[in-house]
Amino acid sequence: MAEDLCSTRAGIAAASLDRLELLDRSIAAASGGACRHAFITTSFDSARAQASRAAAGSPLAGLAVSVKDLFDVAGEVTAAGSVVLTSDAPATADCPAVARLRAVGAAFVGRTNMSEFAFSGVGINPHHGTPANAATAKLDPIARVPGGSTSGGAVSVAAGAAWAALGSDTGGSIRIPAALQGLVGFKNTARLVPTDGAIPLSTTLDTVCAITLSVRDAVVLHEVLAQRRVALTSRPVSALRLAVPTTVMLDALEPAVSRAFERALASLRHAGARVEEIALPTLGELAGLNAAGGFSAAESWAWHRKRLAREGDRYDPRVAMRIRRGERLSAADYVELVWARRDWIARTETAMAGFDALLSPTVPIVAPPLAPLIASDDAFFATNGMLLRNPSAVNFLDGCALSLPCQAPGEMPVGLMVWSSAMRDDEVLGAALAIEAALAPQRR
Repeated sequence: MAEDLCSTRAGIAAASLDRLELLDRSIAAASGGACRHAFITTSFDSARAQASRAAAGSPLAGLAVSVKDLFDVAGEVTAAGSVVLTSDAPATADCPAVARLRAVGAAFVGRTNMSEFAFSGVGINPHHGTPANAATAKLDPIARVPGGSTSGGAVSVAAGAAWAALGSDTGGSIRIPAALQGLVGFKNTARLVPTDGAIPLSTTLDTVCAITLSVRDAVVLHEVLAQRRVALTSRPVSALRLAVPTTVMLDALEPAVSRAFERALASLRHAGARVEEIALPTLGELAGLNAAGGFSAAESWAWHRKRLAREGDRYDPRVAMRIRRGERLSAADYVELVWARRDWIARTETAMAGFDALLSPTVPIVAPPLAPLIASDDAFFATNGMLLRNPSAVNFLDGCALSLPCQAPGEMPVGLMVWSSAMRDDEVLGAALAIEAALAPQRR
C-alpha cells in the first residue's frame, strides 16, 4: 500500500514519523501553486496547535484534514462558497461532523473552495476562483476541471495538503472530484452521519462524507463521521458476485473511461470474481422523474427564496437559475416525487438482489479542460449533466457508493464506482477493499 493516512498514522504511533513535520509539509503544499484557489481560508496556526495536542494513536493522529466551506466550525463564517453569506455571524459551535473529526485528532488546515451552495458537479466558482485539477496537472499542461462540488477538498488531498477532506455528496459531490483526481470518495447511506450545521442543498439527498487516498482510509473516516464500527468480512475478490448495469451507466463513455473500466472488469474476472451484466431498466426512468428539477431544486428553493429575492444578483447565475427551477414545483409535484421515489427504490432494490455490489464508471468522461466551461453556459451545463448522471442515481436510491481509481499509470484519472442500496455500507466497503487489492497490479 502506498503512503496513505493509515500507514502514516502507524508511522507516527511507532515514532518513525513526526506529526508536526508532516503537518508542515501539508501546510507547504496548501500554500503552493497546486492549491491555488483550493482554500477559501486557511488555519495553519490552529492546525499546529491541534496537531501538538493529538494522541499518536488516535484515528487521525494530528494529520491535516480540510473542511468544505459548507460546514460550521466554531468561530468561523460558513458561506458555502458564496459571497452572500460572508457577512453572516460566525458559527458558535462545531457541527457534529467537524466535532467528531476534531475529537480524534484532526488538524484542520483550512476551509476549502466549492461550487457555490454545492450546486454543480463541475467545481467552478466565480467568486473565489476555480482550483485546477491537481492530478491531471502532473500529466497535462492544460488546466482541467477539479470536479464538484467538493472541488477544493479533492485538490487539497491530491496536492498533499490534506490526508482527507470533509465534504458532502448530494448527487456525486464527493465521488465526482475523487474520480477526476484519482482519489477515493465514499458516499455512505445518508442517514448514518448527521447533516446538522451544514448548509443544505437537498435535505432529502445530502450526505456528509469524505475524500481519502485509499479505501482503508475511507473506512477510518466513515467510522469517525458515523460513530460506528464497520463490520468487514475480509472476503477475497473471488468470493464476490458483482453486477454491471448496462442501462444508462455505460452510455457515451469516453474511450479513456471505457478502456479503464473494461480493463478493471477483466482484472476482477481474472481474479475470480463473478461479474455479470444486468439491464436494471429502472435507471432509465430517472431523467423523467427529475425532469422538473427534482429534490435539489425544490428544497434549495425553500432555503434560498427569501435571500434570492433580496440578493439574487450576488449569486452565481448558473446556480441561481437551477435553484429558481424549484419555484415552479407545486406541493403536489413534490409529494408525487416522494411517492415516485419510494416506488422506484423498491423496484430497483428488487432488481439488485443477490449481488454483493454493483459496478459502474463513476463518471463517463475524464476531466475536461476548464476554460471552455467557464466561458460557455451550454458547455458547462452539458458537462455538468454528464458528470452527475451516474453518481446521482445512488443518491436517488438512498444508497451507498465508493469511487476508487482504476486507470493505469500515466493515464488520466478514471473512477470505478462500487455501489449498493441503503445500509449496505459495510458490504460496499468490504467489496471495495477487495477490488482495490485486485486492481493494484494494473495501477502500479
